[in-house]
Amino acid sequence: MTRVVVTGAAGFIGSNIVKGLNARGIDNIIAVDDLTQGDKFRNLADLRIDDYIDADAFYGAFQDGAFGKVEAVFHEGACSDTMETDGKYMMDNNYGVSCALFAACQQRGTRLLYASSAATYGGSAAFKETPEFERPLNVYGYSKLLFDQRMRRALGEDFLRGASAKSHQVVGFRYFNVYGPREQHKERMASVAFHQFNQFRAHGKVKLFGEYGGYGPGQQMRDFVFVDDVVAVNLWFFDRPEKSGVYNLGTGRAQPFNDVAAAVVGTLTGTAHTAESAAAQGLVEYIPFPDALRGKYQSYTQADLSALRAAGCDHAFADVQTGVAAYMRALQSQG
Repeated sequence: MTRVVVTGAAGFIGSNIVKGLNARGIDNIIAVDDLTQGDKFRNLADLRIDDYIDADAFYGAFQDGAFGKVEAVFHEGACSDTMETDGKYMMDNNYGVSCALFAACQQRGTRLLYASSAATYGGSAAFKETPEFERPLNVYGYSKLLFDQRMRRALGEDFLRGASAKSHQVVGFRYFNVYGPREQHKERMASVAFHQFNQFRAHGKVKLFGEYGGYGPGQQMRDFVFVDDVVAVNLWFFDRPEKSGVYNLGTGRAQPFNDVAAAVVGTLTGTAHTAESAAAQGLVEYIPFPDALRGKYQSYTQADLSALRAAGCDHAFADVQTGVAAYMRALQSQG
């Protein structure tokens, strides 16, 4: 029976990966997390796992072979707070732990599929998985970039070509702006779609940043990717152990925050809206751009999918209008 580990299993993407594995009939899953924030348990309560291990106990035990043969580790555990300024904590948690896990996986013959981030690109105007475009704006982005660089050095040319001939599979996914169910615990780091759902429910309107970075109100553009698509691509590589490398995981299509607001308002009111029509009716409010984010904010992201497509992954990604509407319906059904 296939045994897998999911770190960060009670988190947003981790719990959705567990759900995706369950849908395939895989429940021999070791869930690893830190439940100091106790309400994260809700993300696992309806899922099937074989065991739960606290993160502090897992990594050393895994290195010692305590869990027997493990086919793959989906490593989603990390500090993803882009505003975190404690660089030592960030590097220990995101880089140091990942390096030790990689070494243990190679030693134990276990495949590693791990979360990188589009934050590795930071201030770049292009988003392709090569060093000239990697310009992180915060220590979170740097912690993710440094591990990607470590994999390039450790695994060499095969890894850069997307193969795993000389090692066990290692795949890094540079997640763009992921949204969808099971992110409620993330508080201020949750997606704009989640915040807008709650804003609309509480106040009958949603909020967007005003003008910033040469973009008009609500016109800053991101590559918004539905979490179901993120899971599908993770599992596509899980099915193909011969493929390694670092890959962008976004839709390849930048859309303005105004599109998110229009999808939220349109779904929750049951009336089709553009951002302009919603703003005219007081359903969208533009607020001043916060000083705390100036110089640390990506006003535009769009995943270059050429490497992903060259690897053979032809997954079709949902656009904002489709994905956000599905997400709003899911949130409504949860009450």
